[in-house]
Amino acid sequence: MVALWDRRFLRNLDYPLLCTVAGLTVVGLLMIYSATHANTALNFGDPYFFVKKQLASVVFGLAGIILVLFLDYRLSDLAAQILYVFNLLFLALVLVFGERIGGAKAWLHLGFFSVQPAEFAKLFVIFTLAKLLAENENLNTFKGLFLAIIHVLPSLVLILLQPDLGTAMVYVFIFFVMLFMAGVRIRYLLGLILLGVGLLGAMWCAHYYFDFPFFFKDYQINRLLIFLNPDRDPTGAGWNVRQAVIAVGSGRFFGKGLFQNTQGQLGFLPENHTDFIFAVFCEEWGFVGGFILLAMFFFLIWRSLRIAQHAKDKYGTLIASGIMAMFLFHILENVGMNIGIMPITGIPLPFISYGGSAMTNNLLCIGCLQSIWVRRQKILF
Repeated sequence: MVALWDRRFLRNLDYPLLCTVAGLTVVGLLMIYSATHANTALNFGDPYFFVKKQLASVVFGLAGIILVLFLDYRLSDLAAQILYVFNLLFLALVLVFGERIGGAKAWLHLGFFSVQPAEFAKLFVIFTLAKLLAENENLNTFKGLFLAIIHVLPSLVLILLQPDLGTAMVYVFIFFVMLFMAGVRIRYLLGLILLGVGLLGAMWCAHYYFDFPFFFKDYQINRLLIFLNPDRDPTGAGWNVRQAVIAVGSGRFFGKGLFQNTQGQLGFLPENHTDFIFAVFCEEWGFVGGFILLAMFFFLIWRSLRIAQHAKDKYGTLIASGIMAMFLFHILENVGMNIGIMPITGIPLPFISYGGSAMTNNLLCIGCLQSIWVRRQKILF
């Protein structure tokens, strides 16, 4: 009986999705090596330093995929409450004991490795919000929307206090996509968006004219202004985006070839293994390579939507939709800021950018999608 269940289980995995993710992960490891192997000041003299660390995160992520595959994605009420409280404590802990890197206090040191709680919090919020929305029959009422907002707001505030504007934007996008998939009317969603924009505008005016405290730091506001006009400070805040655009353009149609990126290796392109790894990829592989990479991401989004469509219950649909929204926003924002059409927010490119917590969380999300997919047929379980 167990062997029969195993055969059915393995037969019903979404192998096209797994192959796509495997391909993206291999490309990511290759590009991390390409971006860092020549920088001895960054890699401590070991050309494989960052590849080894990223590979360790891949191993953790693969173990996570196996674990969540054999667990039912449907949380009990008690499990959802525990997960919600744990998420808030995890995010609060980083504000007290976290290490400040790049202007944000977002990393916790746990012995021989560091973890970024905000990355895993995305998946935690998706699971707990999906349960709330799936069980709420009155979403198109003030009370229903208020409960959903209150559910997400504490996590969002803790993220903004780090401060991590990019991750906060991911949360907001996930929230609205999940509300839409849960059946909230579009006019209510537009109303929430207008209300949020109005509140941000009022807070900014109060900060600018009356020196009231504001969630956004001056450097974050400056990034938005530079996005509108990079030539405003070409050697300062506008340097990164200008160099990224130069790197993408210099790849032309077929690229310069593997390990032949010059913008990163000569030190012109900062954060070339994290935020701007797409620019390194396009410099080496050109328009053709960039198109193929984006096609792989498109396939990832499409398969996620297909899993959401075929989930056997509303809870599974909402979880898959939230994961799809997370991937979609990361892809659009990271690629956009590399080609100068989106503001720089420090959001990594899924499976490509260096980042242990992000990689592990992304693979856990793939495991959750697979868990929903194999359980779409009740006969299996």
